[in-house]
Formats: sequence, structure tokens, C-alpha cells
Amino acid sequence: MESSHGSSFSSLNSYIQALAQTPARFARRAGSVSTSYEEMSRVKARSGSEMQRTLRWYDLVGFGIGGMVGAGVFVTTGHASRVCAGPSVIISYAIAGLCALLSAFCYTEFAVDMPVAGGAFSYLRVTFGEFAAFLTGANLIMDYVMSNAAVARSFTAYLGSAIGISTSKWRLVVHVLPDGFNEIDVFAVLVVLAITLIICYSTRESSVVNMVLTALHILFIGFVILMGFWKGDSKNFTEPADPKNPSGFFPFGAPGVFNGAAMVYLSYIGYDAVSTLAEEVHNPVKDIPIGVSGSVIIVTVLYCLMSASMSMLLPYDMIDADAPFSAAFRGKSDGWKWVSNVIGMGASFGILTSLLVAMLGQARYMCVIGRSNVVPAWFARVHPKTSTPVNASVFLGIFTAAIALFTDLDVLLNLVSIGTLFVFYMVANAVVYRRYVAIGTTNPWPTLAFLCSFSLTSILFTLIWHFMPQGKGKAFMLGACSVIAIAIMQLFHCLVPQARKPEFWGVPLMPWIPCVSIFLNIFLLGSLGGPSYVRFVFFSALAVLVYVLYSVHASFDAEAEGSFGQKNGGILKESGESDQDPSFKV
Repeated sequence: MESSHGSSFSSLNSYIQALAQTPARFARRAGSVSTSYEEMSRVKARSGSEMQRTLRWYDLVGFGIGGMVGAGVFVTTGHASRVCAGPSVIISYAIAGLCALLSAFCYTEFAVDMPVAGGAFSYLRVTFGEFAAFLTGANLIMDYVMSNAAVARSFTAYLGSAIGISTSKWRLVVHVLPDGFNEIDVFAVLVVLAITLIICYSTRESSVVNMVLTALHILFIGFVILMGFWKGDSKNFTEPADPKNPSGFFPFGAPGVFNGAAMVYLSYIGYDAVSTLAEEVHNPVKDIPIGVSGSVIIVTVLYCLMSASMSMLLPYDMIDADAPFSAAFRGKSDGWKWVSNVIGMGASFGILTSLLVAMLGQARYMCVIGRSNVVPAWFARVHPKTSTPVNASVFLGIFTAAIALFTDLDVLLNLVSIGTLFVFYMVANAVVYRRYVAIGTTNPWPTLAFLCSFSLTSILFTLIWHFMPQGKGKAFMLGACSVIAIAIMQLFHCLVPQARKPEFWGVPLMPWIPCVSIFLNIFLLGSLGGPSYVRFVFFSALAVLVYVLYSVHASFDAEAEGSFGQKNGGILKESGESDQDPSFKV
């Protein structure tokens, strides 16, 4: 690196010179890693004011429940039961909940050891380096923005259903715009902007609002569950309406249960946003494990009870895949149609809580990405009076509102989920890498070889599951992949020692639990349709372009100015001890 270095953006000539040095700068910065201590000291200091540690474990439980239990469960349950699992969708939810809990363990280990607002971005930055963190962080933020816009538009539909007003009366049609972008939803914009104001004002007050809305939502869910058990019939667990259809509690067998689990797992997305609040938690060592794991367990119980209630209301082959609960009560009798309106109102509260938690999460991701200098530092600023990342919150709030104003729900739904699942996959890999590799002292290649071979085996299993025709050959190939995956894990466990042990909280049964999470996320990625992959490739290419044209040069400038203590993965050694932030109590 040059001994004297000016800003790459000080003039057009400087920028052109910087672009000419892009390959060398990319080679230097892309794999550069940070440390836990850096993330919690000098990197965090770039925000100016600090976020206040005002949240307790019950706040995190509330945020976790609010983030997961949105309106989607009212739809996902119907699809999974009718198409995949039948009444055994209850088991599907239990399996998906267990898998979500295992994935949540990976987030918890990082969040306790490194309680900063960056979530997955920070976790990947201290393991796989700046470029991997930026690529996944950019995709995750786009997923957040797209899904939040979709959720905001769905609020209009559910609220209209609850009060008996057609969606068309809420929206203005502009015929000169193309289909899918011609229905103007002003109410969705107002909802997004109102929540933006709340999260800018105070995280503590945001928690209070979330608690109230989540409590109301759970009351509505409890009402639906009780009505289902009261009005339902237990024979619907085993008898279809049409005798020609498969019967029993497992009408589609074990494959149906696991396909159903893959479908309903998306209902658990939301707990990851809780990890972005780690910097605002009073006692991360105690509060984060309880908050994250507790919310996943509570939501799993709620989902299982909801699916059992729905299975009792109607035989699985009569369930409306798009609106299972509302349609079930509409079909009971004229005297029970009001229940479908109650369900619409409950779903509306769920939409608001999931939107609130997701918008909190996306702002904190953007704030920490700004701290790393790969986007303008303006995004990193924390307001001294509110102790919240106001700049990031307002920018992403306006961006989300603009998309929600024009874009149809179906267009948005085809674009979400893949980025989030990819980040879950990366975090599970990162927690294994961090346990077995101490930067500067441990050879990383055995761990990298293990992670790559296990991922390839999981990809092969997924391709066989989805594309190979049923028969003995398919069962043999799936069994062979399973044996190979288990053998790879056992060999790695026996031959490669852990380089560091978490001081306060760690994922148990390492590396088995993170590997289950890796496999599950690959399996779910294989379940997504073509449009999701087109979106992922497009936004990934866009992220790479931004990194090459701006981020790598801004990061290089920051390194030259001494903003980074660690230039490359091999320069500084990272101790096996936990680098806890001294600003919180243990």
C-alpha cells in the first residue's frame, strides 16, 4: 500500500486512478476480517452516539414472536395441509420449529459473544471477510425491503376483510402503468411511514408498541384455536371428505411431512431480526439466549395448536389453501361468518408487529454496514437524543414505502425469502468456522474443506429429493447421501480440534447442530422457484457492482487512514477468549 494516500473520491482523476487499482484493492480488502473487539470498540464508535441498553429478555421474546407470527401463518398452514402433509402438518410445524431453534442457536452464539447491531453482517465480517459480509448483507436488506413492502400491502387486504371493505376501494388504479405496478396503495405507504416514525423515536417505546400489538394478536390466535377445537371434529384427523383420497393422519407419508416442514419453515423467519438488537440489550449473556430461543419455542407451540385446530375444523381435502381459517368458518353456517372477520383483524395486528420488527432489523443492518465504510458513513449515525439509527431508518422507510405504493403483492412475494435463507446458511457455516479456526494461528483449510464437502453433499441430496422419480433407486441415493454426510461430520469431529470455546454461551453438540442448519437451508433453497433465483442473481450482481465501483475503494481509504486495525485475515491474531463489550453487565 502507498505510504501516502488521498481519498479515492476527492476528484474525478483520483477516482479513475482508484478504478485502475481495483483488482489489487479487491484482493486486499475482500478477504479482510475484523475481530469481536474491533466491532465493539472502534467500529461501533463510528456511529457517534451509542444505542442505549434498555431491552430485557421479555422485550426480545416479544420482538421474536411479533417478527415471526405475521399473517403468513394463516395462509401457509392451508397450503402445507392441502398439498403436502394433511393433518400431519402438525408434525411438520414441530419439525420446522426444531430446525428454526437449531438455526437460532447459531445466531445466539454470535450475538452473546459479539453484542452489536450488525447481526449476520458482523458475524460474517469476523469470519469470511468483508466481501462475503457485504454480498449477504446487501441481499438481506433487499429481502427485508421487498418483504416489508409486501407485508404493508397485505395489511390493506386483511384490514379490508376484517371491516368488510373491498381492497379495490383502498387503492387507485393508474391505467398507464404496467400490470402489477398500477394499483396505488396510499394506505400501505402511511403504515410504513408511521412505523418508521415509531422506530426512529425510541427502541424502548417500539418494544412497548410491539408488546401491545403482539398481545392482541395472540389473543386473536387463542380465540381461533379455541373456536377450532370447539367447532371441530377429531375424526377429521384421519378421515378425508372424499374416500378416494388418501386417509389417515399421514395421508402423504413421511415425504409429505418433510415437504410440509420445508413449506412452513418460512413462517419462522423473523427471529434473526432479534439478533440485530443485541447492542441494545441490558444483559446479552442472559437475555439473548432466553429471548431468541424462548420466542421460537412459544411460536412453535402456537403454530402446532393452530394447525391442529384447522385440521379439526375440516378434512384436509376440503381446506381452502389460500384462506384456510376464514373459509372454514364461512362454510360452517351463517351464524359463524363473523369469525372470519375476527381472523382478518387478528392477522392485521400480526402484520403490524412483523413489519415493526423487520423495519427495526433492516435499519440496524444498514447502520452497521455504514460503520464498516462499504456504504456512506452517513447511514451509521446514531441520533444523540433518540439513541436510534435515524438516518438508516428514514432512508429504508422511504424506500420501502415507495415500493409498497406501486408494486403488487404477487410480484413482491416472488422476490423474497431466498436472501434470508442464504444468510441463515452462511451464519451456520460461520459459527463452525469461528469455533475451529483462530485467525492467524490455525490452518483454515481443513474446516473450509469440511464445510464445502458437507454443502455439496447436501446439495446432491436436495437435487435427488426434488428431481429424481420415486422408487427404490431414489431411496438408495438419499440413504447414501445421508451416510456420506454423517461420515464427513464424524471424521471432522474426530480429526479437527476446536480452536476456541465460547466463554458465556455456545451452540451445543458442535458441529452437528450447525450442520443440520446448513442442510435445512440448502434443502429449503432447493424448494424455491425460478423467479427467486433470478432475483438473487440480479441483486447479487448489483451488489458486486456497487462493491467494485464504490465499497472496496471506500474501505481501502478507511484502511489507509487507520480506521481499520486489521487489514487481512493473517495479520492479527484473534485470541480464543471472548472479547466482550465492557459496557454491559454479566
